[in-house]
Amino acid sequence: AGRRVGEAAARHLKRAHLELGGNSALIVLDDADLDLAVSAGAWGSFLHQGQICMTTGRHLVHESLAESYVEQLAGKADQLPVGDPAKEQVALGPLIDERQRDKIHTLVTASVDAGARLAAGGRYDGLFYRPTVLADITTDSPAYAQEVFGPVAPVLTFSDLDEAATLAGQTEYGLSLGILSRDVMRAMALAERIPSGIVHINDQTVGDEAVAPFGGVRASGTGSRFGGAAANIEAFTETQWLTVQGDITRYPF
Repeated sequence: AGRRVGEAAARHLKRAHLELGGNSALIVLDDADLDLAVSAGAWGSFLHQGQICMTTGRHLVHESLAESYVEQLAGKADQLPVGDPAKEQVALGPLIDERQRDKIHTLVTASVDAGARLAAGGRYDGLFYRPTVLADITTDSPAYAQEVFGPVAPVLTFSDLDEAATLAGQTEYGLSLGILSRDVMRAMALAERIPSGIVHINDQTVGDEAVAPFGGVRASGTGSRFGGAAANIEAFTETQWLTVQGDITRYPF
């Protein structure tokens, strides 16, 4: 849809700024606090049932922490209450409609059929989809490779920073990125290697401030625009070059 809007705007020579999809990665380095990392990861994937463009769609966890991370994340997912927020205190409410629910469930079941391990969730009641954790996945797993837009947390392991950078950048999207580490400078150096319009060091991928420029790269959009006066002015102002002289210039012709 975004590409069609861009094409239509181009035919009329109209400037268009597109905010599109994402499949944002949360990278958990080997020195990260495990409990805090699991909490951040759960929030990033399950907030608003994962129906946010910045949702944490891929959990890249160092191999030394991966087993414990999956176990704790699955335990947290199993304990989160799901239901109607108008009637009870819940952590997750309904999905937008049945079509989206079926898409999410198809991606989850296809990933399991392809060899992923269902550590939590993977079931629903009406539009209420349980927070889901997938382990033992590959980069080809549908719920990892595609934007799910649902409460699904696929976990993939890495062995070193080079592999983490490669995996995080191995997507058509580039909206948001989270890196968790006790070494902030190490995390920042890693972030410089991964194309992303937004980067959060020691936080999950969902973050938006009215005063901050917001936007992604690659298939996530055409860069920063709304958020802060400077971004808006740069995005939507057309400049004009005006010269003024007191007398007409005398030319040699």
